Amino acid sequence: MDSYVVTGGGRGIGRAIAERLAAEGTVVVLDSRTTSAPRPPDRGEGGGRIIPVAGDAADPAVAEEAAEVALAAGPLRGWVNNAAIFQDARLHESPAEVAELIRRNLDPVLAGSAAAIRHFLAAGDGGAIVNISSHQARRAVRGALPYSTAKAAIEGLTRALAVDYGPSGVRTNALALGSITTERSEAYLADLPEAGREHFHREIALLQPLGRMGLPSEVADVTAFLLSPAAAFVNGAIIPVDGGRSAQGRDPEEA
Repeated sequence: MDSYVVTGGGRGIGRAIAERLAAEGTVVVLDSRTTSAPRPPDRGEGGGRIIPVAGDAADPAVAEEAAEVALAAGPLRGWVNNAAIFQDARLHESPAEVAELIRRNLDPVLAGSAAAIRHFLAAGDGGAIVNISSHQARRAVRGALPYSTAKAAIEGLTRALAVDYGPSGVRTNALALGSITTERSEAYLADLPEAGREHFHREIALLQPLGRMGLPSEVADVTAFLLSPAAAFVNGAIIPVDGGRSAQGRDPEEA
């Protein structure tokens, strides 16, 4: 049975990806929030297991540990770099804080990709990496400078890895997500008055042509495809999973 690693897989999008991949094999979830005693592996619907590993995804030693746990369960076939933080800082007030926040989003992708590629090369039969990016990599949103900058770097890294390691059979792609329903978004909406929630949903309908937020399971399905042999000739791609958001420019004369 094959194995996979998903960083930031304790909840939300990462958890949905882990559960989807568990239908294909064993999934090692690397989550910095898993600080208590390790839980026993969860059994996936397809017979795979979800094995939690605690630690900072930006730490190369922790990434290597996750890879080793995965390899003990089966050949490592895929790695998903999902771990991220969303926190703003003002560049003119604290450039050092901005730089640190960029690193905290970029370093887990570097550490995870390095661990995955080392093991793919050692095995000699390739593998696949999926990096989770955002529409903000190309269209910055006010109040998210470190996040937007890091995601733009992750997309550049994705293309560079595809070029450097593609000849060795390692495919690297990224998903540029639009607005996806998560625990964080649900909590945010719950705190809004009814008028605020209605305004939010109207804005989403204007931004994303499908008229709604995406589901974590929909992100998980595209991730599973990119890791699978069905995507064997997809490499270096940045794929929008955004309901058409990136395809649409809102017309100021629309009103």
